[in-house]
Amino acid sequence: MKKVFTIGSATMDVFVECESANIVSVCTKDRCSEFMSYPYGAKVDMSNFSSNLGGGGVNTAMNFANLGYDTSAIFKIGDDIYSAGILDAFKKTNVNLDNIVQNPKLSTGFSIILVSFQGDRTVLANRGANALLTVEDINFDALKEADLLYIAPLNGESNKVLEPLVEFAQDNDIMVCFNAGTTSLKKGFKEIKKILKTSNVIVMNKEEAIMCTGIEVRPDTKTEHYSAEIIHPDLKSMLKKLKVADYQVIVITDGGHGAYAYDGKKFYYCPTYNSPVVSTLGAGDAFASTFCASMERTGLNVGKSLMYGSVVSASVVSKFGATEGLITFEEVEKCLADNPDYTCLEV
Repeated sequence: MKKVFTIGSATMDVFVECESANIVSVCTKDRCSEFMSYPYGAKVDMSNFSSNLGGGGVNTAMNFANLGYDTSAIFKIGDDIYSAGILDAFKKTNVNLDNIVQNPKLSTGFSIILVSFQGDRTVLANRGANALLTVEDINFDALKEADLLYIAPLNGESNKVLEPLVEFAQDNDIMVCFNAGTTSLKKGFKEIKKILKTSNVIVMNKEEAIMCTGIEVRPDTKTEHYSAEIIHPDLKSMLKKLKVADYQVIVITDGGHGAYAYDGKKFYYCPTYNSPVVSTLGAGDAFASTFCASMERTGLNVGKSLMYGSVVSASVVSKFGATEGLITFEEVEKCLADNPDYTCLEV
């Protein structure tokens, strides 16, 4: 069994759904944006409320373990009611927590997730201990045992462990899957390129890819109909720019529009796998970690790995929490066998 280490955030998530929330679209010639809004100065009733654990480090560790991998997690928490909830939830899994860091002087990460009537969400995050992971916190001797290192988004000061991590992985022949976060991307493409060069698989959502590359996705005009193409030419440009080494696979996710990939030879487009949408929280973590795991299971088949990721992501969004909908490889393969028309397109 392959040994996987994940590193990222651990949070307690509180989900709040309000039927009176509005979704406002604002478009200019160059781009379109959407905003969630509430009546200003009003008292708004909740239509749904719940809490669950989350964070990129937690979500991906649980997914890898659920897919059958020997999984160890690295994340930093405090010693409070939220950390107790996170540790208690892990008792139901076989994830190894020997390498987590607990500091009683820090607060555990905490998020409030505002869920829209469409199932999408806006997250209000208190990073807490998640933003204060240091190189000294990481057990590099244990990490030598890893076959795969999955790096979820790291925030604040924790971002400083990125370079030492990927350099260590490269020196020890550990495969790296890198899911970039905004803290890393804000430093600009020149800085993030150092990390990209040492990563085998790189996954970003469309907004992160725009931030990283500086390439905007142009909307249709009277004379240009980009939406008629399988993959928008600006997305192709992003994928090409992000691929800075021959051995890499680049993936860009685009929410309900599906996911795109580039391996240097072909472009791939995988539509979303059909499912009811309750909450999109955790969908990106499920997709990215499943894609990385599936590359091994499918013999580096990019298209099939995108499909596997989409199926698990679809299962996750059908539940309210970020990890409640996780399924096994066997369940994924049954879904695909039952839906033979679902496929990934190669361009």
